[in-house]
Amino acid sequence: MNKRKSGASPVGNALLNVAALGGTVCIVLVILAFFFQITLIMFKTGSMSPTIPAGSLAVVKKIPASEVRVGDVVTIDRPSALPVTHRVTSVSPGESGTASIRMRGDANPTDDPLPYEVETVRIVLWSVPELAYTVNAANNPLVMGGMTVAMAVVVTWAFWPRDEPRRRRNESDRQEAAT
Repeated sequence: MNKRKSGASPVGNALLNVAALGGTVCIVLVILAFFFQITLIMFKTGSMSPTIPAGSLAVVKKIPASEVRVGDVVTIDRPSALPVTHRVTSVSPGESGTASIRMRGDANPTDDPLPYEVETVRIVLWSVPELAYTVNAANNPLVMGGMTVAMAVVVTWAFWPRDEPRRRRNESDRQEAAT
């Protein structure tokens, strides 16, 4: 009987486990985004400080405007402008399924100048301070290319066929000859 031992080292196994975990996280995020309309947003300003400081990464979910309540933190997409994420200060029903929403940033002394007439919003589920800077840095093509090459090297290295050490091979040959 020739019992073959795996050629992967503990370091190789650890690197493969990290790569598998990263791949699993990516797959879960794609499923959440597609089926549950959950996405990520990055905060570039401090208008929601101290609740959500600049540089935070937030998980948001698209919901109908009719489900918005006073006190919710929501993101509203604006035509020809960046989205705005503030706390809801008042909600009133609008025409044909819309809602008129007034909002204010936690760091702002007054409400936004005009109410927003919307059918849907993205509600903030939770956020992580400082994580947006890391995600933004990873968005660089050089960093993404480097990470792709590094993962390809790790996977190739882990699955590359290895020669069985000569001593073990000779022992296996003798055992097979004896039987």
